[in-house]
Amino acid sequence: MSNDLIWQQNSNDSGNADNLATIALWWSELTGKEVVWQQRLLSADLDLGDLDWQPQKFDEKLILAAPAIRGITLYWRNQNMDERNITPSKLLLNATKQKLYIFPQSQSQVVISVSLPVTVYQKLNLLNPQIAATIKDGQGIILLRDATEKVEVTVTLSQPQITQLLDRLKTTDN
Repeated sequence: MSNDLIWQQNSNDSGNADNLATIALWWSELTGKEVVWQQRLLSADLDLGDLDWQPQKFDEKLILAAPAIRGITLYWRNQNMDERNITPSKLLLNATKQKLYIFPQSQSQVVISVSLPVTVYQKLNLLNPQIAATIKDGQGIILLRDATEKVEVTVTLSQPQITQLLDRLKTTDN
């Protein structure tokens, strides 16, 4: 089952009005929240899934004030700026990713993505690190050092986290 809600201008789909109402509710609930505003160019041979949504220098983070849909037009402000608006030809809300894709009526080659920021974790892959561990003042301290990568990671664990780690280390992956 798809988590995408689609509203399209001049659509005869029986759920079109309900989808717009749901999208309008989602949009209005962004009041006071920080969002990531991204704009990408579409071409005839690309679909939405082919676009690169990795952060780019022209992407913005902003706090929406007074987001609303009146008629079919999306309205919002960013802190002290004047009200802005976009009239879409199509809206696509991905409820799972909490991301709204706006296809502006005035620019058919553009798609705008408005989403709640996601945490991007920096991933380290340490192969064969040196390991040191101790318990001090009831906390576990693990030191991982990888001379090849020139990385040192210190992990401090509470007593419940130590217990959780030991329990996970006891289970086997079959």
